[in-house]
This record gives sequence, structure tokens and C-alpha cells, in this order.
Amino acid sequence: MSDQNSEQEPWYRDGLNFTCTQCGNCCTGAPGVVWVDDAEIKAIADLTGKSTGEIMLMHTRLYAGRRTLTEYANGDCTFFDPEKRGCTIYEARPVQCRTWPFWNSNLKDKASWDSLSPDCPGAGKGAFVSFEEIQKRSEQIDL
Repeated sequence: MSDQNSEQEPWYRDGLNFTCTQCGNCCTGAPGVVWVDDAEIKAIADLTGKSTGEIMLMHTRLYAGRRTLTEYANGDCTFFDPEKRGCTIYEARPVQCRTWPFWNSNLKDKASWDSLSPDCPGAGKGAFVSFEEIQKRSEQIDL
């Protein structure tokens, strides 16, 4: 394999292991943003039986010119249930949540991927995820 060819192939070309342990760590902790668009807000509204206006008013905010889910003062997502340690809108969770941890920022290099392990017990463990599937997920949102 030439150096030029290896530079073009991502370091994770042989796939990665990941199984969500449903620990809730990606939904809690330090404040952040979970971007949502109109279709995602509608899906959340449909799932919860609330209007899109109520979801927007009570569960989103504008940040940097875009809409994001709100969070509690402790950093937990507005849709995180701390007692069950789970997402109350799991079936309608935004693309950002669906594609975790296969974000471009986490796939930048092996060190970035490895740095997930302390907070994400499923990163690097569990089911094999093919290169094609990783690419499919990482192309859905650029984070």
C-alpha cells in the first residue's frame, strides 16, 4: 500500500466496535447543543402528543442562529429521565443523537475516538460497525 493511498483512507477503514450501553452519559453532563430542525421538532411533537409550538417554546432555544434542545441547569437534556436514565423521546430523537458517537469530530483520529471511552462505555466495545455504516452515520450531520 502506498503512502498516498493510506492518506486517503480513514484510520477506521476496518470498522469500529460500538454498542450503546444506555448509560445516559451522552444526554447529561456539561452543557452543549443538540441541533434540531423543523421535521425533528414535529416528530417529537407527534410522539409526545404536544403541538410543535409547545415543543419549540418549552424544549428548544435559539443558539448561534439555529435551534437546539434545551437542558436543565445541571446539563441534562430536557428529554432525559434521570430516574430511568433514558430518553423520553427515544423513537423521535434527533439525528445528532441517532448518529452518536459517529460524528466527524469523534472520527477525526484514533485519539479522538479513544478519548470517548471514559464517558462512553460503549465506544470501542460491543458490536462491530462496518466502515460503510460509520460513513453513512457520519455523513448525516457534521459535528
